[in-house]
Amino acid sequence: MSESQPNPNSSNKIVYIREVAAKDLPKDVQSQIGKLKKLYAVHSDQGERLALVKERNLAFVLARQNDLSPVTAH
Repeated sequence: MSESQPNPNSSNKIVYIREVAAKDLPKDVQSQIGKLKKLYAVHSDQGERLALVKERNLAFVLARQNDLSPVTAH
């Protein structure tokens, strides 16, 4: 199964994984991420940001560990 495809046999809620430029984040978040230039956000189907992580794979793992079905958003 591809990372960008939800599991069709799952009743899990879909979340969207999206790359975010560090410069587009609030200043208080920027001050906490050091020299990172990009992060990956996990968003609900309503657009709410649920998490920020430094690696794409980590975003998918985090979603799955929380019984969510991650898909890539552009």
